[in-house]
Amino acid sequence: MKKFLRYTLAIVLFLYFLATFIVSPILDKQMNLVEYSDPRQLGSEAKELYNSLEFIADLHCDALLWDRDLTKELDYAHLDFPRMQQANMSLQAFTIVTKSPKGQNFKQNSADAFDKITMLNFVQGRLPDKWFSLYKRAVYQARALQDYQEKYSGKFQLVKSRQDLKNLIELKKKDPEVIGGFLGIEGAHCLEGNLENLQNLYYEGVRMLAPTHFFDNELGGSAHGISGAGLTDFGREVIHEMNRLGIIIDLAHVSPKMIDEILDLTNRPVLVSHTGVKGTKDSPRNISDQHINRIAASGGLIGIGFFRGAIKGEIKHIVEAMKYVRDLVGIEHVALGSDFDGAATTPIDVTGLPFIVQELMNQGFSESEIRAIMGENVRRFLMGQLP
Repeated sequence: MKKFLRYTLAIVLFLYFLATFIVSPILDKQMNLVEYSDPRQLGSEAKELYNSLEFIADLHCDALLWDRDLTKELDYAHLDFPRMQQANMSLQAFTIVTKSPKGQNFKQNSADAFDKITMLNFVQGRLPDKWFSLYKRAVYQARALQDYQEKYSGKFQLVKSRQDLKNLIELKKKDPEVIGGFLGIEGAHCLEGNLENLQNLYYEGVRMLAPTHFFDNELGGSAHGISGAGLTDFGREVIHEMNRLGIIIDLAHVSPKMIDEILDLTNRPVLVSHTGVKGTKDSPRNISDQHINRIAASGGLIGIGFFRGAIKGEIKHIVEAMKYVRDLVGIEHVALGSDFDGAATTPIDVTGLPFIVQELMNQGFSESEIRAIMGENVRRFLMGQLP
């Protein structure tokens, strides 16, 4: 009987470790797609302008969720460090996802639904503490990005302060292959109702946080939850502490009521890291003119997403949303907010960013406007908001 149990355990462990090598990459390939139907051609003027851009930045990428080595170039999904270098990227926001309800959709999700990230952590071979703690999942992903500073031979810089950003800019002038990243979080449910965990995550390098993701949590209502609620008392405490620490408030996925209450409460500019606008696609995922105006009035940014749900599906639709925001509140409030590797389908991976420049030119944007959208607005914002 003991021998039988040993053999059984050995088989189970073998199958488990086999799953960690097979299942996770399959899910990654199936859930982070690049699809397009529009014909595209990169002209010499667009290529020249793109190559002259001094700072290219994007506000949202969920690559840390997946079981990958970001130092290795892949032929699937949206982003890794070699492709960032090919795209001449300067800075990418790497956002931490800790929970995703089964049947996730833009209309209505329950916080009590089965959590798909639990199973993902299991098949990725992550230790059991990550199976059951959202906070430990957040710490794990934050430290994973920290580790790349040594793992990528000094070519990757983690940005936690204005001085870090200045250093990144200077290093990139000397070596175009240098790239940077900063940490954000999708959904403050990873705080597990403990305000001290916010400061702990700040120490781990987190500099941007969205109060909610796809479901209501201890802070209040999600745009895709059930209650439609505003801020709870705990939510107000978190916003005050974010202001004190200098953590940027990300209004992506937040209920309309909570957006208004946060804007009434905060004394700092806010942003939406990845979104569409109702003016070009009327979706629960997208924000209204009223909120675009209020976010702009705070000195904030609107990161336009590349994913279906935010836009209709093609590059021209990304730029149409950018044009809508520009015409409503000004070019200084428009940024890239791709949602790369967020279990999303996009018309490009990171190496396709030159086609955004081409379409911006096609739709009549000036060179200075293109430079602003492609990264200068993010650089200016972070220089004002990072500690």
